[in-house]
Amino acid sequence: MTRYAPPQEPVRYVHVDDHLIVIDKPSGLLSVPGRGREKADCAVSRVKAEYPDALTVHRLDMGTSGLLILAQSKVMQVALSGLFERGGVEKEYIADVWGAPDPAQGEIDLPLITDWPNRPRQKIDHEIGKPSRTLYETIETGTTHSRMRLTPLTGRSHQLRVHLAEIGHPILGDELYAHEAALAAAPRLYLHASAIAFDHPGTGERLRLSLPCPF
Repeated sequence: MTRYAPPQEPVRYVHVDDHLIVIDKPSGLLSVPGRGREKADCAVSRVKAEYPDALTVHRLDMGTSGLLILAQSKVMQVALSGLFERGGVEKEYIADVWGAPDPAQGEIDLPLITDWPNRPRQKIDHEIGKPSRTLYETIETGTTHSRMRLTPLTGRSHQLRVHLAEIGHPILGDELYAHEAALAAAPRLYLHASAIAFDHPGTGERLRLSLPCPF
């Protein structure tokens, strides 16, 4: 297993108000602490160093970069978590994948469940898997890979990674689900949480945030 070596650049804040914080999580940094002291450095711990009341709302995989939301109070944590659970947070990701999906846009509807003997891997299971839906749109197509816009309609662990791999177009640099050529085609997981939009529980206003893709 690769030794955890998180990037050392400071956390970049995208939005801060009295209720919540949104950061640009770099690839290679855990969202929350892992097991063992060597994995204590994470997005939440770095934010808490400046904002001690910061609380986890959701997670991005370690290799995924982009927009990560934290709450500034327990009340806001409950409210934001409820938004995620009810599908009240619109999320958009950019990914570079192997090959060119055909059709170029559509929906992936494949149920997911934890592959317990091979954790943290997830797998497709049509009998007991949880409903999992992803909208996709091809933005650019090259000789070996394509850039895609992904919209998860559900929030299962590793959903985008498993869905793309299952239809034959794994995300480049994916250590868990990509085949050898796709894994070698990128220096990191080429998945980026590029945009979010939701009704701010503290103000009632629509909050929309976006980030350019770093790869």
